[in-house]
Amino acid sequence: MCRLASLLESVPNFSEGRDRSVLDAIGQAMADAGGRVVDVHADGDHNRSVFTVVAPAEQLVEALAAGIAVAVARIDLRSHEGVHPRVGAADVVPIVRFADDDDRPERAARLLARRVAMLGVPVLGYGELGDGRRPAFYRQGGPGRLAERLAAGELQPLAGPDELHETAGAVLLGVREPLVAFNIDLDTGDLEVARSIAAAIRERDGGLPGVQAIGLALRSSGRAQVSTNLIDIDATPLWQVFSEVERLAGERGVGVHGSELVGLMPASVAAAVAGRALRLPDMAADRVLEVAAAGEFGTAQ
Repeated sequence: MCRLASLLESVPNFSEGRDRSVLDAIGQAMADAGGRVVDVHADGDHNRSVFTVVAPAEQLVEALAAGIAVAVARIDLRSHEGVHPRVGAADVVPIVRFADDDDRPERAARLLARRVAMLGVPVLGYGELGDGRRPAFYRQGGPGRLAERLAAGELQPLAGPDELHETAGAVLLGVREPLVAFNIDLDTGDLEVARSIAAAIRERDGGLPGVQAIGLALRSSGRAQVSTNLIDIDATPLWQVFSEVERLAGERGVGVHGSELVGLMPASVAAAVAGRALRLPDMAADRVLEVAAAGEFGTAQ
């Protein structure tokens, strides 16, 4: 069996993208606890970082608990500024499920919830731990509104107190299938253009299946950005998302400046993009040398 089959993956999102010392401390804590940090994506405008961590189940729980503890100690949401919505220092912590019959992600997540609760931080479930809810369900209105919903009993934490941590907020903990986070920067600073495009492509407003999108303004570049999540990578290919944003931008007299992959993407998504660009209709992930050599592609996405 491929060694990757024994590993679990998590993609924790921390509300810090500017202070390298904090990011280094989080990464070191996870590594010291047995996690392998394979990618770190930090964004100053979003003031957010996305770590990709792999480890056997027990070690992954330890690694995530260690990283979250550093985030709780070092990140203060009361003074946090950034364009990305957030409700926690360790804002979103998903554990990825690659196979329907694999119960390890959920078991690991529930163990982690208890560990986070010991820090005095409430843990709210999303994805398979929250009746299919997405993080946006909890972020509506920001931390203040979330505190009100907890106080009113509208929301019940999976673990931990029923009020936000004073400086670290809450942790949104989920089990989900692989997704792709992908940002597209426009050749305009007009935020309303980005917002209108985001509304046109996101599924909830009648757009592309499995696509979430918001429009953001990037202070560092002066550009507007369409920030997307492909939460169903089989429903809409990445190349189609980019093509549609480019088309809609063109209709508004705006060009696309560039794009940005946040974290890593499954090999199947990359292969589909390459196939589209090269006009290879049968391009599959197992046509990539490293994937074919790994043996069991399904565990290596």
